[in-house]
Amino acid sequence: MTDNTEKFTRQTLIDVQPLTSHLFTLRTTRDRGFRFRAGQFARLGVVKPDGSTVWRAYSMVSSPFDEFLEFFSIVVPDGEFTSELSRLKPGDSLLVDRQAFGYLTLDRFVDGRDLWLLSTGTGVAPFLSILQDFEVWEKFERIILVYSVREARELAYQELIEGLARRDYLAEYAHKLRFIATVTREQYPGALNGRITTLIENGELEQAAGVALTPEHSRVMLCGNPQMIDDTRQLLKTRGLRLSLTRRPGQVAVENYW
Repeated sequence: MTDNTEKFTRQTLIDVQPLTSHLFTLRTTRDRGFRFRAGQFARLGVVKPDGSTVWRAYSMVSSPFDEFLEFFSIVVPDGEFTSELSRLKPGDSLLVDRQAFGYLTLDRFVDGRDLWLLSTGTGVAPFLSILQDFEVWEKFERIILVYSVREARELAYQELIEGLARRDYLAEYAHKLRFIATVTREQYPGALNGRITTLIENGELEQAAGVALTPEHSRVMLCGNPQMIDDTRQLLKTRGLRLSLTRRPGQVAVENYW
């Protein structure tokens, strides 16, 4: 992509926090004109030593009302983009497209009682943004956040998730949230063990949530590993939950920028 100053802004990296050897969070300044809906993503650009720019899409972790932008990233071994991104330090520059993209937003659903947010790895990012936006707490009676990782140490943003209930504007709605961690490669206290699809098939996920997945009441958002998204979509389809489209409202919404 050719650099065009009309299409992106240059933001300053405020903070970088490594979580594991391959996961980290980063926070940047935010241009006053940058607007987004909770659940959307931005294209970030890093300038390589040879002067070329590499672009990738990242969901915002931060809420639409924060004065900063926050992102959650995995380091891809020898990855052209994340290798450069992980080397950045506070004070360095990062390019951010002026326009936000994506349809993993609450307006994908016209109705529904229970909102299921099913994520793997860094796919939890848009759901953290959605949970910090008051709209979701008003719209749904129950919100089930499912966060699946391989190892327990990869469970990021636990302080943010636990702290939602202590936010003044959410205090009276905190009872609506059910957080379910799942770990696939080890047993971990308080977490389910297994892939999301397996836990849906054997009934453990619904049992832990205390509510059933049904076309009538459930609205489901999927974000994360492409294979998880495909497999879960097919599984939900057998239960009568179908992709929500503009011309045909349904029960399932996905993000496809991987």
